[in-house]
Amino acid sequence: MYILRGMFFALLWACAGALASPSVLRPVPQPAETKEISFARGRAAVERNAAIQPDRRRAKNVILFLGDGMGVTTVTAARILAGQQKGMLGEENQLSFEKFPHLALSKTYQVNQQVSDSAPTMTAIVTGSKTNDGFLSIAPNVIGPDFGAAARPENRLRTILEQAEERGMWTGVVSTARLTHATPAACYAHTPDRGAEDDTDLAGISRAAAEDGYPDIARQLFEFRVKPTTMNGHESPGLEVAMGGGRSKFLRVTDADPEYPARKGTRNDRDLAAAWAARGGAYVWNAKDFAAIDPAATGPVLGLFEPSHMQYELDRKKDPGGEPSLTEMTEKAIRILERSPKGYFLMIEAGRIDHAHHESNAARALNEAVELSRAVERAAALAGDDTLILVTADHSHTIFMSGYPVRGNPILGLVVTNGADGRPEKAPTTDTLDHRPYTTLNYGSGPGAVGGPRADLTGVDTQAPDFKQQALIPMSSEAHGGEDVAVYAKGPGAWLVAGTMEQNAIYFVMTRAFGWE
Repeated sequence: MYILRGMFFALLWACAGALASPSVLRPVPQPAETKEISFARGRAAVERNAAIQPDRRRAKNVILFLGDGMGVTTVTAARILAGQQKGMLGEENQLSFEKFPHLALSKTYQVNQQVSDSAPTMTAIVTGSKTNDGFLSIAPNVIGPDFGAAARPENRLRTILEQAEERGMWTGVVSTARLTHATPAACYAHTPDRGAEDDTDLAGISRAAAEDGYPDIARQLFEFRVKPTTMNGHESPGLEVAMGGGRSKFLRVTDADPEYPARKGTRNDRDLAAAWAARGGAYVWNAKDFAAIDPAATGPVLGLFEPSHMQYELDRKKDPGGEPSLTEMTEKAIRILERSPKGYFLMIEAGRIDHAHHESNAARALNEAVELSRAVERAAALAGDDTLILVTADHSHTIFMSGYPVRGNPILGLVVTNGADGRPEKAPTTDTLDHRPYTTLNYGSGPGAVGGPRADLTGVDTQAPDFKQQALIPMSSEAHGGEDVAVYAKGPGAWLVAGTMEQNAIYFVMTRAFGWE
């Protein structure tokens, strides 16, 4: 009976796909879902939850994953995309971190903003204090980019990385964005202006900033030091691992980029990448040298794989010098840091989810989120049961999902609805006021908006990597969303993640898991 029903629906899907537009590409048909299958799936979820016991042990290590801009709609859509990439209908799929036993919602507002930027949100997560827009680990009682006020000791917020280094632990920061960008920078830098990424940026902000104790962010990464320690026989004055993009912020204006010789660095003072290597660290900029790093023997590692942000996952294989994926950087970082006798703290950011959303480009945003899921899965397999793993976002975006699409409809495709007989229609719906088809995913704002009538998507391949979803409010760059984001957790201390939490509470979950409280 079930086999015959499955064959019927398989034929129905195939016919619908053949008659629809190029955007309506069907996943591999699945057997029809029965009430028994539905019951079993729901019962299994409750049985898993019933078996959960709080892990009250102290964590030796903490790994914090940050999906920049990864709101709940992004998670839902990425879940479906990942499932469809595996040949499933998609909705029944789970991303790796969605299997974690503990879950909460995080309130992302900050001191002076209802809808926030990445700088104050990440500051809240790594320092325990909410703050103002544009601030990196600076207290909220400073108003505006006031470097003088920020220089007062009471206005400098200590980060969890600084506190870990004080205790002799090893620390790392990994990102697909520039290492000097807001999310990674909040971990090690202090400045009332997130735009001060190199000394040429500072020149236009405050020439006295460095004298006030706030040099540019790239220099702060190089000079980050709390308590020197020994690493595989090498002295480690600061971060043990720093990998991502942003090479130009470390090279001088007279230095040719090793991957793109026509491009130059942006610093006036000195080559910080060379200086890192000169003091005994490893500096790498391509996939070959990255692969050659021996975690058992290396000193501190600085990996700078692009002049600016790293390539999107969909474009990474086209990179001239080759660059590692987020999963590969995650594995390398863990294998290096796990040798720390006193434990480690590691922050890993999927930074380009945010950038693709700003471009109203859901295809790249979702594929970045799927890659984050792979990185989390690899980390969970590598890390021991003495490691707390958290996955969250700094803020959301205005992407939304709507339109009554049929089960298994391509998440990036045009909406196909069920007809009056309960079966999928043979073509995308045009049941709109303008009688034009539309996609399941759209944005509240962004470059996909137009001033005149909405574009007709008939025959358009909306699943193409470069397609920009339509938007309501025209903006050159899509805006952030202000709703709560999810926090997923497993390992020692994970049971503290529950309910609706202030975003800065995540910091206290981590410090309590370490036993610092």
